[in-house]
Amino acid sequence: MKKKDVSDEDKTKQGLTRRQFLTTMGVGTAAVAVSGKRAAHAAEEEAVIKAGDLTRVTLNINGRRHRLMVEPRWSLLFVLRERLGLTGTKVGCERGECGACTVLINGVPHYACMTLAVEAEGAKVITVEGLMNGEELGPVQQAFLEEDAFQCGYCTPGQIMAVEGLLRSSPDPTPLQVRAAMSGNLCRCGTYPHIAKAASRAAELRRKAGGAS
Repeated sequence: MKKKDVSDEDKTKQGLTRRQFLTTMGVGTAAVAVSGKRAAHAAEEEAVIKAGDLTRVTLNINGRRHRLMVEPRWSLLFVLRERLGLTGTKVGCERGECGACTVLINGVPHYACMTLAVEAEGAKVITVEGLMNGEELGPVQQAFLEEDAFQCGYCTPGQIMAVEGLLRSSPDPTPLQVRAAMSGNLCRCGTYPHIAKAASRAAELRRKAGGAS
């Protein structure tokens, strides 16, 4: 049986065709989706902290309390060097690979470049300057000097802090433990044999000093 043709006027009387209905629904759904994305994007923009916005933190650095206004995005490395003048902590790769910026946070070695200053609030932070007793070198620093464990010296503060962290957890480390603990600190001059000797010597000096840094 032949299907009867329907005129445009009859289509209008009958209401929307199936194609018109689907097209209308598609446009409406897209509009809702776009509207939702705009609202979500607006919420994200409101949540973003603008550069220059400061927050107050109190940092315990080398046994001293420092009250500072910092940007939430500032790294601990930046604050130590540029706000507190503790330049013993070195700027290296700034992406957690070289270890030049190593500091102790609650006695554990951490990369200062990968730690936000606001994250360090409430913790005890020790830099290479904090290992000294006035002008007297700490045991690890003295060991590096005795064993000639540096050449250019740029990575040395980070190396020293890594050894210090190791000896605090393992006062008498094995050579394997030393290598594992120092694996995150790179020396472009290649003084690794001397660094390993310095770690062993530092352990001896610490024992003679009663385990003190």
